[in-house]
Amino acid sequence: MHSTTEVRTETIGSSLLITIDRPKARNAVNAAVATQLAFAIDQLEADPALRAAVLTGAQGTFSAGMDLKAALAGESPEIPGRGFGGLTRARTTKPLIAAVEGWAMGGGFELALGCDLIVAADDARFGLPEVGRGLIAAGGGVIRLPKRIPYHLAMELLLTGEPVSGERAGQLGIANRVVAAGETVATALHLAERIAQNAPLALAAVKNLVRAADGAPEEEAFAVQGRLMATLAASADVREGMTAFTERRSPVWQGR
Repeated sequence: MHSTTEVRTETIGSSLLITIDRPKARNAVNAAVATQLAFAIDQLEADPALRAAVLTGAQGTFSAGMDLKAALAGESPEIPGRGFGGLTRARTTKPLIAAVEGWAMGGGFELALGCDLIVAADDARFGLPEVGRGLIAAGGGVIRLPKRIPYHLAMELLLTGEPVSGERAGQLGIANRVVAAGETVATALHLAERIAQNAPLALAAVKNLVRAADGAPEEEAFAVQGRLMATLAASADVREGMTAFTERRSPVWQGR
């Protein structure tokens, strides 16, 4: 286990477990947390043995969002080019899974929306209360939530600032899995290991194409897809995948 002041990382199988560890501040994000989360993402991207990451918060709370006291003191919870918490605008190639226990409020909710999958405890609470403080959810909440759930439901959350439970988040389609409190990390790690059975180049291509296709004309998206497919077709992993299928065995990916 690697530990910095506010963020802990632990390698579990082929996954990196990233834990925001400021329980006395409800795991709110200050400048140190943002810097350390960005470092953890760099660790994930640089290590070929790591295939995915799970992001969670210590002691039953995901994150209360921006540390307002730190912000009032002049600290920024953003990293240039990477967004809030060093994550919401990061261009990661490996899958990120949020394991949400307790509160995911404001920027905490936006950190979860910045991940590729969300596992929620049934009693978790998701909310974007920024309008009640004279702000908007500028870490991706206003932009991403209406793309993830129906417009009118997204607008209710954004305009009222009222939170919803993890159970309701599952019904809305915000969460991939809704589990009992205390089971989110184990469930998320299980999902990460299932994802890790697939070819790393293909996983990165999926993320790349989803980003490129977002809001782009269809022909542009297909052009990007064509370039990605050409790269995959020339890779050692695609030959390994086909060979393993014909030999009825599990593939051994090389990531090249």
